[in-house]
Amino acid sequence: MSSAVLGARNLSGCEHRLALDATERGDAAASDVTPEARRRIDAAQSHRDAVIATLHGFQSDKPECAVITVDDGPHRDRVAATRAAVSSGADWIFRAALPTDVERGRRGHAEALVRVGDGYLPLIVVNHRVTTPANPDRGPDAPPATLRTSPLWGWRPAVDAGRSARSQRRDVLRLAHLTAMLDDLGWGAVADGRWGGLIGLDADCIVAVPLDAALVEYAEVFARRRAVVDGEVDTGPRRVGECRSCHWWSRCEDELTRRRDVSLVVGGGQAGVLVDAGITTVDALADHRGGPPGAWPRAVSFDDAIVSARCWVDGLPLARRSDRPSVRRADVEVDVDMESYSERGAYMWGTLLTDTTDPDREVRYRAFVTWDPLPTRDEGRSFAEFWTWLTAERAAAHAADKTFAAYCYSQQAENRWLRGSADRFHGVVDGVPSRAEVDAFIASDEWVDVFEAVGRNFVCPRGKGLKRIAPIAGFGWRDDEASGEASMEWYAAAVALDGGRLDLSQRERLLTYNEDDVQATKVLREWISSENVLNLPLADELIGRRDR
Repeated sequence: MSSAVLGARNLSGCEHRLALDATERGDAAASDVTPEARRRIDAAQSHRDAVIATLHGFQSDKPECAVITVDDGPHRDRVAATRAAVSSGADWIFRAALPTDVERGRRGHAEALVRVGDGYLPLIVVNHRVTTPANPDRGPDAPPATLRTSPLWGWRPAVDAGRSARSQRRDVLRLAHLTAMLDDLGWGAVADGRWGGLIGLDADCIVAVPLDAALVEYAEVFARRRAVVDGEVDTGPRRVGECRSCHWWSRCEDELTRRRDVSLVVGGGQAGVLVDAGITTVDALADHRGGPPGAWPRAVSFDDAIVSARCWVDGLPLARRSDRPSVRRADVEVDVDMESYSERGAYMWGTLLTDTTDPDREVRYRAFVTWDPLPTRDEGRSFAEFWTWLTAERAAAHAADKTFAAYCYSQQAENRWLRGSADRFHGVVDGVPSRAEVDAFIASDEWVDVFEAVGRNFVCPRGKGLKRIAPIAGFGWRDDEASGEASMEWYAAAVALDGGRLDLSQRERLLTYNEDDVQATKVLREWISSENVLNLPLADELIGRRDR
């Protein structure tokens, strides 16, 4: 009989990581927690605590026996308290701990169990958004809305035409996992199918998640994951996105490098296609002749994969796609970098202005920042000041008959908080633009994504992140620990987030980090326009070298 006991977090992510945790540490839940992961865990717990307090407040008019919160303490005591609450028929059971099922190999807990009919459905709270506003321009031929939501005060799910779902697969798997445990205990609610409740970052409703189909997928996922932990499924290292934060990465990287594994230069899914086709090493891919394997994804350039492999073999950082790489330039150029904290908001907009027509004008870094802990209305004030300054510089350039461009590195993040700030603060804080104004700026050719320019101009075998590419152009960060993950820790200390210890020195560190990011963007785009970039080989030349 299997001895593996899995929690919901074991149902997604790298199978090899799961196997190593189980076989070398004796527990599938034994993964080390990085500082970044600890930050996310702490932030999520703080959010859960706040939401549970809100939900409990909505039930204040009910008898004490109808609303039960399981106290902190040893797992055995929490399970006993949950059992007693179920036996008493409580309507809401907060912080429910389900008994570990050694035979079936399951363990789990729910932020709440909600009584529906003669049983309970699980409710979980997550620290990311699970809905977005529905498209207000839905035409008469648009499919009918299907998302069902419930108010926070009780389980009353109804079709919600004002929202669209944004839930993640791991959330659905966790709800299915808890539902399976409730069913095994005889506690599950079965009225009108299987359902779970999901509350996200906005905490403005309960999303009703249908689970009948999800339970079928869950059973398959759970069986395979348990087989992985029991050693019945062979696993091995393969580079995937998760590797960046995995405590096993240094060991896996050494093994992958020794065997020159093809996943070092292509994505995890693409690596699987190549391995299935017998192309297991970077060298084999670099020397490959002919077309891509039949299962190769159409949206991914196979030639780029080969060029990446050729670069890796030859020790080349990049390859040019064209004779003359280019990026849009202007008379007045503003580099922009935004700093945010998780889903709470954007606390800093850093800028660097360069007037290429006036050598006497100072190239000046300027940051628009709030040090009030997020979320805060003062975020709207700092954003308004940034927007007012940016649009004034833009207007001044136009008035002087000069061209203008603002640059960022990977506009997805900046665009999110440009739009999000307008949505939240327009009409509330003076100077905040409307969503339409922001969208018009984003759509203009004066908002330039240097990340996109890098992808358009180069094949990048080791990734396109700013900290990967800017050093090739000669830029270095002043802080050796500079990274997006580290900045989260610095910010938490800089504002004493959630009651933590205040460290004002971290504010200067964040300003330095942000200034370096905008400087790196400037250096990189100027390098793309320089003659030095021509020292890189052409991708076509590398393809031709392979075909000789």
